[in-house]
Amino acid sequence: MTEGEFKLVRFVGFAVAVGLAVALQRWRPHARLRQPRHSNLGLWAVNLVVLGVVCGGCVCTVARWAGTAGIGLLNVIPVSLWVSVPATLLTLDVVSYLWHRANHRVRWLWRFHQVHHSDAAFTVSTGLRFHPGELLLSLPVRLAAVAALGSPPVAVVVFEVVFTIANLIEHGDIDLPLAVERRIGRVFIVPALHRLHHSRRRAELNRNFGTVFVLWDRVLGTYADSSSGARVNTGLADLAETPVLGRALVLPMHLYAPQG
Repeated sequence: MTEGEFKLVRFVGFAVAVGLAVALQRWRPHARLRQPRHSNLGLWAVNLVVLGVVCGGCVCTVARWAGTAGIGLLNVIPVSLWVSVPATLLTLDVVSYLWHRANHRVRWLWRFHQVHHSDAAFTVSTGLRFHPGELLLSLPVRLAAVAALGSPPVAVVVFEVVFTIANLIEHGDIDLPLAVERRIGRVFIVPALHRLHHSRRRAELNRNFGTVFVLWDRVLGTYADSSSGARVNTGLADLAETPVLGRALVLPMHLYAPQG
């Protein structure tokens, strides 16, 4: 897989993820929230430019380099794609979980990550609301994980597509039928679980860090049950409204703590 093919598949996966998440949000709305979406889409546009300049298809490049150099576990012990794809999906998801927890525990990382939590609403576009500083800091972590595991480019792009779909759906203003939610929530993070994570209250904010699989939260003691019937006050305690683009970019200069 070339870098161009990698980017194309990733773009198509992103388009599918947006379409699916928005459709679910319109079909099964949770609170019919309204927000200044330009603030989230503006941040996404900035990140698109910044990461495009800094990285582009660098994850694919690292994966190809590791394969050629014989670096990483999956290159030392050659396995089929039937093994490398799920191994990559599980490994990169737990790395994402651990990085997410670190963003809540380490104060200077939280300064960037609080931009994501500063959204007073909780909709699909919240999944695009990240400070470019946070994404740049996370990049070496993901690249190191890909190299250490020796993930092939195909496995990496599968992870990125699955991760994007999960990220946008779980940030949606979506109510799932309770029976479906309970069944899916045994394995995957559903919107109700992640909505609780965006609570203004500290005890809830530091729960449900997962993106794809709920396993890591359950095993590592950060799981908290929630359902679509629960009403969660999302955002940051000291911010009544979602900071628009300009203010969001300088928000790391200030430190906002959750309630309680």
